Parts: sequence; C-alpha cells; structure tokens
Amino acid sequence: MVLFRYLLTGFFYILFSFLVTACDAPSTSSTATTEGSETGEMKPPPSGRFVRFYNWNNYIADATVERFEKSCNCRMIQDYFSDHEEMLAKLAAGATGYDVMVPTGNVVETLMAQKMIQPIDKSRLKNLNQVKSEFLNMWFDSGNQYSVPYGYSVTLIGYNAEKIKELGLPVDSWALIFEPELLEKLEGKITVMDSQRELFAAALLYLGYSVNDGDEEHLKKARDLILRAKPYWAAFNASSYIKELTIGNIWVAHGYSNDMFQADQDARAAGRPFTIASSLPKEGAVLAVDNMVIHKSAPHLDLAYQLIDFLIDKQSTAELSNLTGSGSINALSLEYIDQNIKDNKAVFPDAETFKRLQMLKDYSRKERRLANRLWTEIKVR
Repeated sequence: MVLFRYLLTGFFYILFSFLVTACDAPSTSSTATTEGSETGEMKPPPSGRFVRFYNWNNYIADATVERFEKSCNCRMIQDYFSDHEEMLAKLAAGATGYDVMVPTGNVVETLMAQKMIQPIDKSRLKNLNQVKSEFLNMWFDSGNQYSVPYGYSVTLIGYNAEKIKELGLPVDSWALIFEPELLEKLEGKITVMDSQRELFAAALLYLGYSVNDGDEEHLKKARDLILRAKPYWAAFNASSYIKELTIGNIWVAHGYSNDMFQADQDARAAGRPFTIASSLPKEGAVLAVDNMVIHKSAPHLDLAYQLIDFLIDKQSTAELSNLTGSGSINALSLEYIDQNIKDNKAVFPDAETFKRLQMLKDYSRKERRLANRLWTEIKVR
C-alpha cells in the first residue's frame, strides 16, 4: 500500500470538487462485494442487510470479511480510494451512502472540521477496551469523539539484508540515505520517497528536529541535506520501490513498513537469493495511524457500529497484520499474529522506541508555501 497520505491542500479540494460529479451512492467500479445491473448501479444484496466500507485498497483480509458477514447475516460492500485527496474530493462532491471510512489521523481532523462525520457512541463498542492506550486520545481527536483506531504503519528504511551485510553498512540511522561516505557504496541502488513531507521528515529527524518543524532555517537545512545526497539516489520513488527491492534493482529504500513486508514476501515467493529487512532509525520515524469513522449520513448505522467493533477485535486486527505487515492496535492480538511479524521491532516497536515516533500534522499556509518552494528547488536541481 504505497500511499502519499499527508499533503492536503485547498488546491486539490477545489480542483476535484469541479472534476468529480456529485453522486448519491458510492461508485461500484472498485467494489469487492456488489450487486449491480449492467449499468453498474449499486443495488442492495439479496439478504437486504448490508454495510458500505470505504477503505484503502488491500487493507482488510478476506477472512475478516467472511467472518463479519457470517456474524451479522449481512454483506459488506467495499469501495476503495488510493489517496486522501480522492476520498475528500468525492465526499466534497456530494457522495453519500458510505457507512464506515478509514482516514489517517490528520484527515480525521479535516473531516471533523468539514462536518463530514458523526460522533462515535463508544457505549456501542464492547471491544474498545482491547485497543492499546497509545492509540487512543490522539492529538487529532481528543477523547476519540469521532474516530476509532484501525491499523498503523511506520516510514522507515527497507534494505536487501545480504547486500547491506556484505557492504558493512549501518542500518540504524537515517545516515544511510543522507551521508555521502555511506551512499558512495550504494550509488544508483537507493530510492527515497517522492513525497515532500515524508522526505523532509526524514531529513528533519536526522538533523534533530521535529517532523512538523516549519521553521524556515530548519527547512532550508533539510533541503541542503537532501540536495547533498540526491546525486547518489537512483530515484524519488513512491510507487514501485516494492518491485525494485523484490527483484534486486535497488538495495535500500525509504518507505512504509507494510511495503517492506510485502517486498520480502514477494522476494521469498519468487525464490530470490536475498531477503528484505527493515530498520527503524534511532533518530525516530513517522507514524501513520489509520482510523475508522462514521459518515455523517450513514444509512446503516447499527451495522456500522457492528463493523467497527468487529474490526478492532483481536482476531480481526491480527488478520490485518498478517495480510499487510502493518502494526496492530489491539493489545490482545499478538497470539494470532505470525511470529516473523510480531518479532519485527520496526513493526512492533518497544515502548521506548514508540516514543520516538511522530505523526505528521498539516503545515500552516505560510509553512506550506515555504515547503513547496523548497521542494521545487530539490526536484529541479
């Protein structure tokens, strides 16, 4: 799930609001469970009971869907979005019919401000007490008034374990992607994310600053650090680094923890003579927490609550981790999670490491303009 989640600007909202036609029900073009006519019109399943789930692609296990449908005697109709701009634009254009949606933290805040979601009645969620305390009462939704945690990923360093061991390179620091004396051994074999906020975050962390630091002097230092390293990188890549790692074209990638898990799974399945490992740098990393929210006009409210409660259960959260390699928000799920995943400290950091993780927040308008200008300088030089 390679996703550019964080840069939310008014430009996208306005542009897509004009381009996307308002609709009364979700599109069926990407639904997993639909009952429609030749025209693609969404229709209820024969049972008459269904819930509509608007989610990232490949972000729920088939086994989970099957178990939920059996438990509620209903159908789950899924629709997918590839980035938040797409989701926000569709909602702004008038799309209705969704029950539960899965935005990342800062987008929960946006949906709250736009009054697109309704308050959560926590008394209807018997499994909420299974959720780890560190994923509750987060900055974007104090008291979890509008959101419930779903899963999380960390932006870190993925690498070809055998090749990096052969080269004798350290993997516990962002120095691996920024320091020329290390990069000389990796020239043309390393990619970084084609994401302004993610790459600036890595640079800021390495320099000792917060991922949300908008100070002009600090951002310029981050720009200079990036420009110094840029000649050694093969590419800015946010879409195909999984494949490039899997086939051995690159040896190091800056990217999401669940993508590194997928790259390793693919390499093993293909019988590659190497494994893909991942490391959470000692300076810290970006944490992305995905959450479930209920649309303001959810037509199937009772089933929406049943779905949320089902998905935060220990078995469902474990199935998500086993499918995607993402971290589990459930304190009781470890017994169901594959050993190689729960042993991965980059996916399940200890309490001390967790303190070093930071979530991206939206920049102010002034900070965004500065970051955009510096990003342009980076890309054109």
